[in-house]
Amino acid sequence: MDGTLRAIEVEGTVDEQRRLHVDEPLPVGGPGRVRVLVLIPDGPGPEEQEWLRAAASNPAFDFLQHEEEDLYGLADGRPFIGH
Repeated sequence: MDGTLRAIEVEGTVDEQRRLHVDEPLPVGGPGRVRVLVLIPDGPGPEEQEWLRAAASNPAFDFLQHEEEDLYGLADGRPFIGH
């Protein structure tokens, strides 16, 4: 490796043989070496709906309700189709 690193985040599963399987193809060309940082939860974490509910009710995000923050509509951008 040349010392320059770029981080991406993917989720995956560790199987019975302690091998890591990522849920989707990595957005990099291969074959090649990579460095992997594995984050393991200490216990059961909040479900996604709980996270969304907490974020929606958190006053830290109140600024997103301001009209000037409404920058994009459904016609903006292009659909993302992951491969």
